[in-house]
Amino acid sequence: MSKEAVAEQKCDRRSLRSQRLLRQALAREIGATGDLSSVTVAGLTDCAGLTRRTFYSHYKDIPDFIEQVEASILDEVGRHVLAISASTLDDLYRNIHELEPASGSVELLSYLKKDGELIGALLGPGGDPAFIEKLLELVRACVRHRMETGIFPDALGTFFDYYLDSVITSELGVIKRWFQTGLKEAPETMARIMTVIAFVRPGDLYGKPIDINVPEYGMKLLGKSAARDLRSVLEVLAASNVGLQASSLSSSGVEPRSKADAKDTI
Repeated sequence: MSKEAVAEQKCDRRSLRSQRLLRQALAREIGATGDLSSVTVAGLTDCAGLTRRTFYSHYKDIPDFIEQVEASILDEVGRHVLAISASTLDDLYRNIHELEPASGSVELLSYLKKDGELIGALLGPGGDPAFIEKLLELVRACVRHRMETGIFPDALGTFFDYYLDSVITSELGVIKRWFQTGLKEAPETMARIMTVIAFVRPGDLYGKPIDINVPEYGMKLLGKSAARDLRSVLEVLAASNVGLQASSLSSSGVEPRSKADAKDTI
């Protein structure tokens, strides 16, 4: 290896080390200040034991730093979620029957735990609310196609959209609680919990499993709701039309006739 290549390799290692130290410092600074918006370059570099010049050699400012940190996390999470979403329903049923986690779920949770200090800080009360929304959008995009595959056709549309959001927010809620309780459970244990929890219905926990056709029930509810919405829209349009007619007559100098007046002229 040439001297230039060796020097470049050393430079890359120093760069990666600096970025790792800054990421670790970010987690500690969020904890110390209690608010991501209070994090400063000076505070970060002091905590990381680096110079401000080192920080600015990698990032333009704090927002740029946060954006790059979150992007790297999202890239890694997305890769793992795509692997999990490759599982079919039959795969998941088999996993549950054999008390095994969904394929790829242990790897995802192991990554989250490995980078837990930083990810936990970003997900926590002093973190970045936008980061949580980015996670939701990422997971939604990764799993939507798989969850639409083979679905009951009438369930697509509004009912499916709410169902998808319900599943995703539920799973992310489990992950947030895992962080809030100090990541006590092993990734393997959490992976098994999360594999089965999406299939748990409230009645199952009380010995009273629900016995209805959920998609059909949902369609009926949406059908009634849609009918009510349509009636409301028609009522508003009718009221608006009366108002417009009155306004038009008034502007032309003609007084709108009452129903009684109209009846007299017939």
